[in-house]
Amino acid sequence: MNSLRERVAAGDLRALARAATLVENGTETGRELIASLFPLTGHALLVGITGPPGAGKSTLVNSLIGLLRAEGKTVGVIAVDPSSPFTRGAILGDRIRMQDHHGDPGVFIRSVATRGRLGGLGRGTLDLALLLDAAGRDVVLVETVGVGQDEVDIARLADVTVVVLAPGWGDGVQAIKAGIMEIADVFAINKADLPGADRLEQEIRAMQGLAQEEGRADAAPVRQVVASEGCGMEDLLAAVRAAFAKQGQRGRRVETWAGRLREMLTDSLLDSIPRDELARHAELVTAKIEDPYTAVTNLKSQLTKTS
Repeated sequence: MNSLRERVAAGDLRALARAATLVENGTETGRELIASLFPLTGHALLVGITGPPGAGKSTLVNSLIGLLRAEGKTVGVIAVDPSSPFTRGAILGDRIRMQDHHGDPGVFIRSVATRGRLGGLGRGTLDLALLLDAAGRDVVLVETVGVGQDEVDIARLADVTVVVLAPGWGDGVQAIKAGIMEIADVFAINKADLPGADRLEQEIRAMQGLAQEEGRADAAPVRQVVASEGCGMEDLLAAVRAAFAKQGQRGRRVETWAGRLREMLTDSLLDSIPRDELARHAELVTAKIEDPYTAVTNLKSQLTKTS
């Protein structure tokens, strides 16, 4: 593992791909690798790209990669695709929209599946982001699956969260209310050359005004872009960097890591419970032999025994 660690730290692409597989599969070697590489992290800007299906997230990521590479920045991309609820498989096809950067050693793209997890992210996404950070990537972009109003896990992972919306996808207010409205550090209205872009921006700003009246955080900047043509992308990237600079206080970093550790703790606890044990308690609850609260209490007691 020492050899693999050194090669990853040196930016070796083959070693990085191998390490990513170990990490994504949740192996003990992968966890040990991330732990040993952790002192090298903290360099990359971690940007979450989220929003409803069809808003153009992959196209926007592709355009951002081009801008960053033109600046000489190295980029890591984690593209999260939904898993089938029946076969548990995933197409992992978001990288198809990023073919412009195929073969560029300064761009490392990894597709991962949600594997049934809700919230827009796959398990191990944070570990993969830390791996890319330790490997020397200047910017790590995490593209979530198409999310709804309350699937906001990305906000606990990313330094800056960009919510991508597009005009013409139903009621704009429905798309931006509740959690998805509150996690945005930057709003990107993609496909701004279509009718309704200005109206969507007005709706966003109106809801931001209501939030400010209730004493919530400052309004996130709104940028109109046409990612497929690169229009407005420089301004969007500048807004992302400004948001990161604004949030660079130590208190914000502590808050971010508190959320990340909570996610890691949840995953770790779930992994420590055998699936057959979960299934056994599920059968007991289904048969009304055990109520759900007792089942949870019993499962928690097993955790304390194993620890």
